[in-house]
Amino acid sequence: MKSYLYCICSLLGCLFAGPVMSATLPGIPEFIDEMVARHQFDREELKAVFETVDYRPQVIAAISRPSTIKPWLTYRAAFVNARRVKLGLLFWDKHRAALRRAEKQYGVPQEIIVALIGVETIYGQQMGKFRTLDALTTLAFDYPRRAAFFRDELENYLLLAKAQQFDLFEVKSSYAGALGIPQFMPSSYRKYAVDFNGNHKIDLLDEPVDAIGSVANYLKEYGWVKGGPVAVHAQVSEGCCSEITKIPRSLADWQESDVVVSGHLSPQESARLMDYTVTEGKEYWLGFNNFEVITRYNNSDFYAMTVYQLACGLKSARQVN
Repeated sequence: MKSYLYCICSLLGCLFAGPVMSATLPGIPEFIDEMVARHQFDREELKAVFETVDYRPQVIAAISRPSTIKPWLTYRAAFVNARRVKLGLLFWDKHRAALRRAEKQYGVPQEIIVALIGVETIYGQQMGKFRTLDALTTLAFDYPRRAAFFRDELENYLLLAKAQQFDLFEVKSSYAGALGIPQFMPSSYRKYAVDFNGNHKIDLLDEPVDAIGSVANYLKEYGWVKGGPVAVHAQVSEGCCSEITKIPRSLADWQESDVVVSGHLSPQESARLMDYTVTEGKEYWLGFNNFEVITRYNNSDFYAMTVYQLACGLKSARQVN
């Protein structure tokens, strides 16, 4: 029986004919050697795969684009809005049993899981338009600054496709190669994705229940504390915190510095102070361990706060409904 790589190349090669990347980008022959030696891939089949990959200059352009930090309120409005709340409530209602089970098993609140999927892909509606193989190959061999990272992700993608019987040429992703409903990179897919619907297959591309369990598992593995706080609004005396740093301190220490929070929180809880520019000036928050865990999904305070505030909005709207 011919292997899946050979069949894919034979059936689809003529449809996706593009630049012969192994001839134009250095490093691909050596990568093929490694895949053959380490994972027993068939050399000729891998050569056929890379001769069928399309180079995507728009991927390089996208990842090289200078990052312009949007104002907080502009960034927030793109994700915390009526549309995502409405769609999130529908998603929550449709998958309420799986969400309850995920919260019980992993300790991650349902609203956090729903919000994160909502921020990532609008509940599976926008999962990327680039062929994953094209994007990762382009970045692995023509983006020197992070070539090692993307070579590793390309290796993981090929292993993932082999294990899951993906069609290498059909799977779409973000320009950086993030996959599926929760936008896992291939290495995270292989490490943290779970079969949460019990059908003996892990599918983050088409199965929301697997995505729900996988997001919860990911957060738990990165240290989510069940029942722990995420973030809390803080009142800060003028001049008490002239410099915002990434260094966490105990809540007791913050209170001694005239940082006031409401609610029943342990004085020993560790948190760091964050500021966000709003219409009236600065808004201050303390972010706790679970806030930091969200940043492991995307290393951005704006991102983590957006997930948290969308989660709060979803929870409030669900209670009202």
